[in-house]
Amino acid sequence: MMDSRIAELFGRNVHDYRRHADLSQQALADLIGSDRVEVGMLERGLRLPRLDTILKLSAGVRASPCELLAGVRWLPGRYIEGSFSVEEPDADGGRKGS
Repeated sequence: MMDSRIAELFGRNVHDYRRHADLSQQALADLIGSDRVEVGMLERGLRLPRLDTILKLSAGVRASPCELLAGVRWLPGRYIEGSFSVEEPDADGGRKGS
């Protein structure tokens, strides 16, 4: 299911930015008013966050919401036919479509 791929990509991004910010899951959870279990579930791609959680996480790890959503793209189409896609990093660290 595409939602799980989006959740996994978002979780990888949160994990990477959290580690770059030198924060533990508990420290990030404390910053955003959540708990370590929730942060862990988000990082493992087991949950999709609400918009307010994305904004809190971005502030906590000092990254923009766009950076946390890097690689997630909406594929336009009619309302019912459109979908999201996930871009995997290429060999140079950039992103390419999948």
